[in-house]
Amino acid sequence: MNGKLRNMTSLYITAPGRILCLYRIGSRVANQMYIGSAGGHFEPEELNDARACVLREAQEELGLTEADLDGLALRYITLRLKNGEIRQNYYFFATLKDPSRPLASCEGKLEWIEHSRFPTLKMPGSAKHMILHYLHTGQYDSLLYGGVSTAEGASFVPLQEYDD
Repeated sequence: MNGKLRNMTSLYITAPGRILCLYRIGSRVANQMYIGSAGGHFEPEELNDARACVLREAQEELGLTEADLDGLALRYITLRLKNGEIRQNYYFFATLKDPSRPLASCEGKLEWIEHSRFPTLKMPGSAKHMILHYLHTGQYDSLLYGGVSTAEGASFVPLQEYDD
């Protein structure tokens, strides 16, 4: 193992019974798959600030600022080993302050996906495991979950601060 890291963020915008996803076209990492509505790799100055990264990506890919979002929160952090890289993903969730606002993305096709469609949707492994956990558990609380994804599935635990 060479220790190479790939840090990424994704934004999932929710509405009752559905989640906005992007069918990504032309990506090196998630080409022709559904992912969060906006997201991407950290810039060097963002390495210690996942929120700054997801907000930059939301602006670049959706034209949204933090003022357009309600309840923006980091809800999941996952780890996955792929192609010799440790891929660390930071998944944020929010709602739109103006649900009638039209949205478009230069990265692919945006689509509101009904919850019932996610089990059969083509998604990257970590994102698929995370969203299924969210639909089963995470949407009913406000915890931050840490997860490790493998070919067999994923294990998620709530992250909690504690004293040593």
